Formats: sequence, C-alpha cells, structure tokens
Amino acid sequence: MTSEMLIALTLFAFSTSITPGPNNMMLLASGVNFGFRRTVPHILGIELGFGALILAVGLGVGTILSTEPRLYLALKVVGGGYLLWMAWHIAMTRQMGEAAGEARPFSFVQAALFQFVNPKAWVMAAGAVAAYQSPNSYIRDSALIFLAFMSVGIFCTAAWVGFGSVLKGWLSDPVRLKWFNITMAVLLVASLWPMLK
Repeated sequence: MTSEMLIALTLFAFSTSITPGPNNMMLLASGVNFGFRRTVPHILGIELGFGALILAVGLGVGTILSTEPRLYLALKVVGGGYLLWMAWHIAMTRQMGEAAGEARPFSFVQAALFQFVNPKAWVMAAGAVAAYQSPNSYIRDSALIFLAFMSVGIFCTAAWVGFGSVLKGWLSDPVRLKWFNITMAVLLVASLWPMLK
C-alpha cells in the first residue's frame, strides 16, 4: 500500500468512525448516563470487535455474505431487532446510571459482539476492504486497514463519550434527561434507515 493510499485509508477510517451511527449514538447516551470512566469497556469492545470484523471481512467472510443474500438478510433482521431493543431501553431510561441500581453500560464483550450484528460496521468493513485491499497482499492490507481503524477509531469513539460526559451535568434535570434519551433512541432507530435500502 502506497503512502497516498494509507493517507486515504486513514481519512476514510476517520470519516466513517466519527459520523453518527449505532455505536456513536449508544456511546453518547452512555457518556451521559454513566460517565466516561464507566463507558471505557464499551469503547474498547467496539474497537476490538470492529477490528476483528475487519480482519474477518478481509480474510473472506464478507464474500460469503455477498454471495448468500439470505445470510445478509438474517444479519439485517437480527441487527435491526437488537438496535430497536436498545433504542427502547435508552428511551425508557429516566435517571442517571449511578442512581439506577440495575442500569449499567455495555460490557466489553457485549460491545465487541454487537459489531457482528451492526449493519453500519459491516458496511464500513466491507467498504474499507473493497477499496484498500489488494488481492496480491490481502493479509498485509487487512492488517493495515485494522491498524488504521484502531488508531483513529479510539479517538472518535472517545470523543462521543466525552461529549456525552460534558452534557451529563446539564442533563441531571430529569425532564431534560428524559427528552435526551428519547432523542437518542429516535436517532438510533433513524440510523437503521440506510440498512433498509
């Protein structure tokens, strides 16, 4: 991979990682409801889960989905259903995480596994592999794509949590928190729109 391609890949990784999507909407909500420190396992789970997804797609799993439409449809149904369930729980949250005894942020494992049913993650991974992987060096290029996304993704996801943490004080008012969580749930559902096309 040339240095120009590596710069383009890094810009692609940044632009797709920083834009709103299911992960970033959940991270923003988690930053508000649980704070930055308690959301760190969620951040790390996203990064390593997405990294594993990139490697899987780079090594051929994406080809299976593109040749078997029923598997891709099943992925969309499971992923969409899970996102709707998450949106419902976010919308129904009425108090900050520290006050709600049973409420807790995503664990590392939950966030990592979520990447495999997250439609935006599949599109990002498939797009990166299709655009930046050479058939002559697919293992090396898969590793470079992995490293590009990991190096910028951690800052992008942390920024969303940080923004949520900054809003936490303002949203300590129960009415504001209620409407914020409903808005985040609606945005999470809206992020499903591209998947329906």
